[in-house]
Amino acid sequence: MKKIISLGSIFLLFIPLYNCFAEINMVGILYRIDFTKGCVRTVVGITNTCLCLLLYTFGFQSNPGEFKGIVQLNASDGTYRITGGGKNIFGNTDKFYYVWNRVDGELTLKETPVFSNVNFETFGVIAQEERVLESTLEIIDVETGERRIVHRAKEHFEAPNWSRDGKTLIYNSKGSLYTIPVTGGQPRLLNTGFANRCNNDHGLSPDGKQLAISHAPEKQSLIYILPSSGGEPRLITELGPSYWHGWSPDGKTLVYCASRNGEFDIYRIPVQGGKEKRLTYAKGLDDGPDYSPDGKFIFFNSVRTGQMKIWRMKTDGSEQVQMTLNDNYNDWFPHPSPDGKWLVFISYDKSVQGHPPNKNVVLRIMPMSGGEPRVLTSLFGGQGTINVPSWSPDSKWVAFVSYRLVAPYK
Repeated sequence: MKKIISLGSIFLLFIPLYNCFAEINMVGILYRIDFTKGCVRTVVGITNTCLCLLLYTFGFQSNPGEFKGIVQLNASDGTYRITGGGKNIFGNTDKFYYVWNRVDGELTLKETPVFSNVNFETFGVIAQEERVLESTLEIIDVETGERRIVHRAKEHFEAPNWSRDGKTLIYNSKGSLYTIPVTGGQPRLLNTGFANRCNNDHGLSPDGKQLAISHAPEKQSLIYILPSSGGEPRLITELGPSYWHGWSPDGKTLVYCASRNGEFDIYRIPVQGGKEKRLTYAKGLDDGPDYSPDGKFIFFNSVRTGQMKIWRMKTDGSEQVQMTLNDNYNDWFPHPSPDGKWLVFISYDKSVQGHPPNKNVVLRIMPMSGGEPRVLTSLFGGQGTINVPSWSPDSKWVAFVSYRLVAPYK
C-alpha cells in the first residue's frame, strides 16, 4: 500500500551532490546512506547558501512505517545528519522526493530533485538505556491525514490545546504551560502564578478568556481557573485528586475525573465554585469527559465492561451508552469536534493496561452520532498524546504529541 506522509520544514547548508552521505538515527538504529549514485535530477540555479529542505510529500512503496526527519549538514566532514524516525522503512525504500525552499524571505518552491536506487547500510544500534526522549508537537488534517510538525525537542511535553482564534497551541512540560504559534516558532512560558506543578489536564473556556488547569500543590491534583493570558489561579475543587477535562459550551460548568473513596468517576461543578455532582457510579475507572458542542451530551471512557471503551451520557448522567465496540482496542479520551460531526480519541492495543507512555497507538475518528471508527494515523505515543480537547476551531485539524526514544545527537 502506498503511504503519503507530509513532513515539516528542515534546514541544511547545500553542498555538491557528489558528497551526499547521510547518517540516519531511526529510533536508535543508525544508517549510513549514499545519495551519490541516486540523483537523477540536479538542482539548478542554487549556490552555497542557507536553504530549507522541505520534505513535503514523501511517497513510497515500503515496509509499514513513518518518517519525520531533520536534515542538517555536518560541516566538519561534509555529511548530512538526518535525525528522524519511525520503523525501519528504509529497508525497501527505493525512491523519495524533496523540495528546496529558500530560508530568507518567503519560502518559494524551487527545483524538486528525485533520488532513486539509494544505498542504505546499517552501522550501529544504540542501547535502550542510552536513548533520550524526543517529543514532537504535530497537527493532522482529519480529511487527508496530512501531518505537519509544529515543534520538536529532546524533552518531554504533552497535551496540546488549540486557541479559539486558531493561531496558537498550549501544551504542558515539566509542570508549566507553554504557548507556541501553530506555524511553529519559539515556545513561550505562560504565567500560571503559583501553579508550577501542572499536569496534562488543561483547556480554554469556550470564549477563550479563561484557562482551566489541574495543579498538584502537594500530592493531589486540584482544578483551578486563571485568565488565558496568564495570572493567578483560582481554586475550583476543594477535594482531590481532581483532573479537569471539559468545559460546558455555555462556559458555566466544568466536567472532570476525580477519585472519591478510592473510586474514579465523572463529576461536574459550577465554574464559580460550589458543590460537585457525581455523574457515574459504575465500578472501575471512568475518565476523560468532554461535552458535545450542543451541550446535550458528555463523552467519556469507561472500563466498566472489562475493557476501556468510549461512552456517552446526558449531562445529568442519565442514558449512558457504549459508543465503541471493537475488542481489538482500548479507547481513551474522546473529543467531539466543534462542528459536532466527529469524535476523535486515542486507542491502544487491547493488551495494554491503562494509558501508559511510549506505546504504539492510533488516533481514531468516528461520527459523533455513532458508527465504525477509522484510523486517522498511527504513532508512538500514549500518555500525553491527546489527553484533552485539541480540535482546531474550524474542525479541520487535530493537535497531538508523538514521541521517540532516540540516540543522543547534537
